[in-house]
Amino acid sequence: MAKINPEILRLEKVFKIYEMGEEKIFALNSVDFTIKRNDFISILGPSGSGKSTLLSVIGLLDEPTSGAVYFDGVETNSLNEKERAHLRGKKIGFVFQTFNLIPSLTVLENVSIPSLLYGEDEDVTNQRAIVILDDIGMKERIFHYPNQLSGGQRQRAAIARSLINNPEMILADEPTGNLDLKTGQDVLSMFQKLHEEGKTILIITHDQNITKSTEKTIRISDGKIIG
Repeated sequence: MAKINPEILRLEKVFKIYEMGEEKIFALNSVDFTIKRNDFISILGPSGSGKSTLLSVIGLLDEPTSGAVYFDGVETNSLNEKERAHLRGKKIGFVFQTFNLIPSLTVLENVSIPSLLYGEDEDVTNQRAIVILDDIGMKERIFHYPNQLSGGQRQRAAIARSLINNPEMILADEPTGNLDLKTGQDVLSMFQKLHEEGKTILIITHDQNITKSTEKTIRISDGKIIG
């Protein structure tokens, strides 16, 4: 039996440099770290620290200027865009601060989309979506539209969508940023439950309080990892 690699993500000497005329902006500056399976980690930094750029690189949405990114044992730098998109879609679930739900689609349709994009059977996908929505307390809202939901319900729907392809890792970008304190705590409790079920969770945040819910914190400032 093949041994499962305990490492899911590794960045080696990653730089992301933007050129503004003759000036070079180091959005990421020699970033190194490793994420293991079932880690529950917050990546903490103020506005302008490089968090958004780091999210894009970790999520395979953007390529580094130099350095290497390994995901699930694959050196992603060597992949073409189609291969990167396939790896991203199958292995990473995204949760965003602004939910990113499609207003004209029901909750069920929004949750099912990532699976249907890969040609999965619609009936099978919808049944899987219903099970996930039921598990997070949203079964009674499956035929509602986003504008009929509270902020917390929209984020629950977004989390359900992130789970539809059974990803290896959940990457959450300021997931409580648009929520009140209690609702935000409910969302963090959901991530804790997913972690306990074996998911790898990374939360990108500027909120020091969120680090109390995660097992480890990676701090970033001026594009550099500082702890």
